[in-house]
Amino acid sequence: MSAYQNGTAASPEKMDPEVTAKAKRRSLNAAYKTKILAEVDAAAGTGNIGEILRREGIYSSTPTGWRKERKAAIHSAFSQKRGPEPKHNPFTAENERLRHRNQRLQEELRKAEIIIDVPKKVAMLLGRPLPTIPDGENSR
Repeated sequence: MSAYQNGTAASPEKMDPEVTAKAKRRSLNAAYKTKILAEVDAAAGTGNIGEILRREGIYSSTPTGWRKERKAAIHSAFSQKRGPEPKHNPFTAENERLRHRNQRLQEELRKAEIIIDVPKKVAMLLGRPLPTIPDGENSR
């Protein structure tokens, strides 16, 4: 049985009407992060990193994340290509599809030629060459 059901809980008139504020996350700017990273890097040899982290109220993993962000920003700044964006060719996708189809058909043709050559080679081994058909008499 809860305290409210027992009647021992505070009545609604006696409750504190003030609502506590919801915690808000800090947003740190790049200059602050750079300053803290410089301090942490300078203190790396002396062992005072913990002091800096406690003073600023940040976890030990936070500077590691900031270093990764800094490295990614530097990499993206130096890896950007110069010049205008290449123009999109509307036929590129269709050309790629047709190249793929052409390769598939060439592979099928190669297999068909191998299958056709087998009886010719067998006939030559048996000493009975197959009669040749002139080009004009091919029926389709």
